Amino acid sequence: MTLYIDPPDWPGHGRMWSHLVSDVSFEELHGFADELGVPRRAFERDHYDIPSHRYREVVEAGAVEVRSREVVRLLTAAGLRRPKGRRQV
Repeated sequence: MTLYIDPPDWPGHGRMWSHLVSDVSFEELHGFADELGVPRRAFERDHYDIPSHRYREVVEAGAVEVRSREVVRLLTAAGLRRPKGRRQV
């Protein structure tokens, strides 16, 4: 099981955020997030939004650090990419 996280470079709601993704399945992603106590409301289409203060904890739990561009590539290659504005089937 490999999960990936990008640096907390994304601003929103007064803090910085990372994206946590799986290149295998949403089930794998949800399971990892559940183990860390990340609330399901943090899941957005194809990733979990992780606040910067939890970044190191997620990495220490086993997530692999990658660049933001790599997150998109991994999701797309796995067929898990769900871009904003597209209707989900």
